[in-house]
Amino acid sequence: MTPGSALTPDAPSAHVRWHGRWLIPGLFLLLLVTCVFAAGTGAVRIPASEVIASLLHKMGFDVGTVSDRNHSVLWAIRFPRVVLGILVGVCLGCAGAAMQGVFGNPLAEPAVIGVSSGAALGAVGAIVLGVSTFGTWTVTGFAFLGGLITTLTVYLLSRSNGRTEVVTLILTGVAVNALAGAGIGLLTFIADDAELRSISFWNLGSLGGANWDVIWALVPFALLGLLVLPRYARALDLLSLGERGARHLGVDTERVRLVVVVLTAMLVGAAVAAAGVVGFIGLVVPHLIRLVAGPRHALLLPASALLGAIVTVAADLAARTVALPAEVPLGVLTALLGAPFFLWLLRRTRSRQRGWA
Repeated sequence: MTPGSALTPDAPSAHVRWHGRWLIPGLFLLLLVTCVFAAGTGAVRIPASEVIASLLHKMGFDVGTVSDRNHSVLWAIRFPRVVLGILVGVCLGCAGAAMQGVFGNPLAEPAVIGVSSGAALGAVGAIVLGVSTFGTWTVTGFAFLGGLITTLTVYLLSRSNGRTEVVTLILTGVAVNALAGAGIGLLTFIADDAELRSISFWNLGSLGGANWDVIWALVPFALLGLLVLPRYARALDLLSLGERGARHLGVDTERVRLVVVVLTAMLVGAAVAAAGVVGFIGLVVPHLIRLVAGPRHALLLPASALLGAIVTVAADLAARTVALPAEVPLGVLTALLGAPFFLWLLRRTRSRQRGWA
């Protein structure tokens, strides 16, 4: 393959085919192992056999034994947290892969279009201003609406003559991100002590608020991403050839970009509404999959969703156990791990560009 060339859907390499055969089953198995380990680890240690037995009992299979205390801990605390980690990771991983595809840049992530900062602004605004429009769902609902409105604002402001340039979209996203950050700073300044504690959840990210109601609210968005975005896999592959080349091959680039951006906003907005801002997963996870299995989005999107779930569950496990009895904010931990990876990725990309020059 020559520098700068891309794998097309019609000519996959043997390397991609081989990894595609085993990657999804391997990631699914790794996710199961990670979830069982995470559910059994914490202040109360629960053997893996009891974790599995509790799941089987809930499904109606009388296999194995589990104490009443451990069964209650699993279903009231551990399983909701693990399942929420899976859903948040699926949303962020899938959205990151789609965003990198629509921008044609592996360094892109959903935050560039303002969805994370917009969702945080909506949540913080609801907290500080004392809004109660949706009852107990007010803060979550305003976080989702904030992310969606911010993204649509970025998209509309970046359009000119019926078209949207990627560079303009990114620069507009940077400006809107800065504006949202200023709004969060102002609201934080006028917040009282109790509100500041709530605000820290949205700015730093955590799965500590996991419960089954939040999970069921997030499920439709995760399913939407997994079911709809893969339908645009071929269009995203062709976009990697360049916008002009994709249009010549019959891709309605404006329609694809609008649909993918809106779906990405919904996925990330829902994830932020459920768990606060959890950075770098949408950047790191798709790139790791791309390094292993190539850039074809038919494989990249579901694999990124699975790996995103694995990374989120594992990171949350570390966040709640590394400094017991305290809990490290999930967003802080993912930033500590993701930022060095981003710097390495940036350096690697620049080295390749110098090598191709």
